[in-house]
Amino acid sequence: MAKENIVVGLDIGTQKIRTVIASIGEREVLPNVVGVGVSPSAGLRKGTIVDVNETIASITASLEDAERMSGGPIHHATIAVGGVHLNSQSSQGVIAIPHGGEISAADVDRVLEAAQAVNIQSNRQILRVVPKSYTVDDQKDIRNPVGMTGVRLEVDAHIVTGLTPALKNLENAVHQSGVDVDDFIPAPLAAAEAVLSRRQKELGVVAVDIGASSTGIAVYEEGVVLDTVVLPVGGDSVSSDIAIGLRSSIDTAEKLKIEYGSCDVADIPERETIDLATISRTDSQVIDRRQLVEIIHARYHEILSMVNSALAKIGRDGQLPAGVVITGGGAKIPEIIELARETLALPVQIGFPMDVDGVVDRIDDPTYATAIGLIRFAVRGPSRNYSVVNMGFEKAFEGAKRFFKKLLP
Repeated sequence: MAKENIVVGLDIGTQKIRTVIASIGEREVLPNVVGVGVSPSAGLRKGTIVDVNETIASITASLEDAERMSGGPIHHATIAVGGVHLNSQSSQGVIAIPHGGEISAADVDRVLEAAQAVNIQSNRQILRVVPKSYTVDDQKDIRNPVGMTGVRLEVDAHIVTGLTPALKNLENAVHQSGVDVDDFIPAPLAAAEAVLSRRQKELGVVAVDIGASSTGIAVYEEGVVLDTVVLPVGGDSVSSDIAIGLRSSIDTAEKLKIEYGSCDVADIPERETIDLATISRTDSQVIDRRQLVEIIHARYHEILSMVNSALAKIGRDGQLPAGVVITGGGAKIPEIIELARETLALPVQIGFPMDVDGVVDRIDDPTYATAIGLIRFAVRGPSRNYSVVNMGFEKAFEGAKRFFKKLLP
């Protein structure tokens, strides 16, 4: 009987917490999704935990939802790290190859470790080191130097860092929910992994993940990551603008955005109105739908302009042949493709999770991009540069406690 490996992706967002369980057999090519769980998120603000107990309760609800669907317990997971505390930078590492011999996988590990000797603030730590290219002696732009011969190995790497307190709080909340952390993955990279094809990454593409409180950007060219950026605006910013502009409650603003929102002002008749009493218990005024769409258009144009500015900083504005792939909850607003084409001067499409089997109908949605991307990373195995402090005995104890709790009647 073929052995199955169970992997779990846990996307802890500001608005929702999503859990995806997948199995991968020895003869299977694609992960098979067997469990999906989603719960409202509480205790987070802009991707950072502000109330640990509320966060633990929200994580537990999502985990249990997925466990009921899959029929088995969750003991470990790969976690997405989002929020504006993420930063990225380039770094170089150099090592000598003894006696000019053949470069091994251990040598590649050593040069990546050398690239981590970078000056970062004392309250930050490295989450991910992604090699862009290697140089062996004078030969540049090498993707995989293993097996080559030389005396000097260099790497040009992309490093993503996060605030240590935010990472420890996240790890602590996950552990107290009874789950071990296999790895932490920057959310922009996880979302990109789910929605981008290899060809798109080779040609040059940007994945734009519009979440509730932030927008993650991951730029690829020639198959490697060029840059990652997190912008401090997202879907919640749109809802706040609506609430202020139309003098409605924030809950009503969210409903208006979902049910009547659009990015195309010209497509809305001038005299079309919305009676808020039909969708709200607290608001009763009649509003102009065109005004609503003008507010939405303005904020989305700002978000996309910030994306364009980020591309301009690395000289890729209007220069990515595979264009833009927009994903996340914010990608579901009508007419965003046309607005993005105008603002970014690039081809645009909506990104849905790709290359998974199982209960595909449950995750065929841009909001699941990050969670499915985590599954992809989990299948490869944890990164060697995972550097968040291990919780040791407390971690093991919490996992055991949750396991035995499940055995009780």
